[in-house]
Amino acid sequence: MKLRPLQDRVLIRRVDPETKTAGGIIIPDTAQEKPMEGEVVAVGAGVRDEHGTLHALDVKPGDRVLFGKWSGSEVRLEGEDLMIVKESDILGVIEQAAAHQKAA
Repeated sequence: MKLRPLQDRVLIRRVDPETKTAGGIIIPDTAQEKPMEGEVVAVGAGVRDEHGTLHALDVKPGDRVLFGKWSGSEVRLEGEDLMIVKESDILGVIEQAAAHQKAA
C-alpha cells in the first residue's frame, strides 16, 4: 500500500460481511449493512503531546478492530475501498484467539 496515514490516523480494510445467518438464511447484498469490523493496513506515527513527546498508537498493521458505524472517511486506493479513521474512533481490538474460537 502506498499510503502512510499521518499522526493518529489508521488505514483499515473492512472485512467481508457474513452472507448467511446462524439459521442458514442467506442475506442479499442490498440488505447487508457495511461491517464495523476491519483489519488495520497502516498506521500513522502517533500524536505529539504539548511537550512534543511522540506517543505511538496502540494498534498495529494486521490487528483486527471494531470501529464506530459513522467513523472515518471512505477512500478508494488501487481499486480497493478502505477507511481512514482516527485512533480514538476505534472501539477495540479483537484478539486473534477469540476470533479463531468463534470460527470453530
